[in-house]
Amino acid sequence: MRSEDPFDEGAHGILRQPGAVWATAGASVVAFMGIGLVDPILPSIAQGLDATPSQVSLLFTSYFLITAVAMPLTGFVSSRIGGRRTLLAGLTLVIVFAALSGTSGSVGELVGFRAGWGLGNALFVSTSLAVIVGAAAGGSAAAILLYESALGLGMACGPLLGAALGDAGWRYPFFGTAALMAVGFLCIAAFLEEQPRPARRTSLLDPLKALGHGGLASAAASAFFYNYAFFTVLAFTPFVLDMTPYRSGAVFFAWGVLLALFSVPVAPRLQERFGSLKVLGTSLVLLAADVVVLGYGDRTTAIVCTILSGAFIGMNNTVFTELALDVSDAPRPVAGAGYKFVRWFAAAAAPWLAPRIEEWSDVRMPFAVAGLAALTGAAIVLVRRRSLTREAQEQLLPQPAPAAG
Repeated sequence: MRSEDPFDEGAHGILRQPGAVWATAGASVVAFMGIGLVDPILPSIAQGLDATPSQVSLLFTSYFLITAVAMPLTGFVSSRIGGRRTLLAGLTLVIVFAALSGTSGSVGELVGFRAGWGLGNALFVSTSLAVIVGAAAGGSAAAILLYESALGLGMACGPLLGAALGDAGWRYPFFGTAALMAVGFLCIAAFLEEQPRPARRTSLLDPLKALGHGGLASAAASAFFYNYAFFTVLAFTPFVLDMTPYRSGAVFFAWGVLLALFSVPVAPRLQERFGSLKVLGTSLVLLAADVVVLGYGDRTTAIVCTILSGAFIGMNNTVFTELALDVSDAPRPVAGAGYKFVRWFAAAAAPWLAPRIEEWSDVRMPFAVAGLAALTGAAIVLVRRRSLTREAQEQLLPQPAPAAG
């Protein structure tokens, strides 16, 4: 059993946090909103800029490709200028490039501005997790769940914001995100004090060297294939559903609600009962089945399966994050950067490949490939379970009671 329940208020609890943690978590919500923001308005962007679905899908590819490449840079920067300044620098880039995205005159310009947005996202998202873990009350378990709560809430609210503002025009969601991130900037500037810098500065190669650990490499490899399935659903499904921004936003809001619920209340309890690896492997298999049915079912089935996929994605996100941070001896910011360096490449690949696979075959095949990717992730967990057992066993082993007095 875990040594402390992050929901137990006697052990501080997930909700009893310093103002600096809430400021960082609040800004993280908006940062994650930027990922799902464009979902409901992808068809509108394609129409407004006279672009094809495969061209519009590059909005995700450029964003996540730069995010992935920049991951080793995040520790290098934050260990030199501090976590607070790194967060503010990342937010500044997001604000600037989100606003510029709203002024785009062509799909090429928009793709380029999303790349700059991705750089700011990398600096902010990677550092925000380390800051929350370092400043949170209740230990790392509560901090990770708080971070995953921010992810789920942002993923849920992003499509709603995109739909609400996108109904007036596809440019408005970008301006809205820039304004919200400016509020996040002010909150962090006001409430977050500078965090202690590590005794040793992180080099650009440290996250890549950390991947030499078998457990971390296995977690990253499995997460790569999982992320391919995840972002096939997120980036390609809006074109398949072919709904108005409001209806598409409602579908992905429901998807995000399930993602948030299964990230925080559900996943930790299932881990305690069955163990991390069983939960992860089962969830990946169920996600594979879900996305295949999504692709081969009728429209109503596709809507139901899109929403249901949020439950499996939420569980996977929580378990993968804990594994990546705890399975190796590398410092958590370094391990997290190495893991995300691998994982986010799949987030860049899926939006680019899915429409092209459709062009080469039919609309069902991208989901069949996504299902195969999720099964591959589950197979890696099964084959490499011994290298992944360190963190899982620590969660299941009872902790010694504190000495009296």
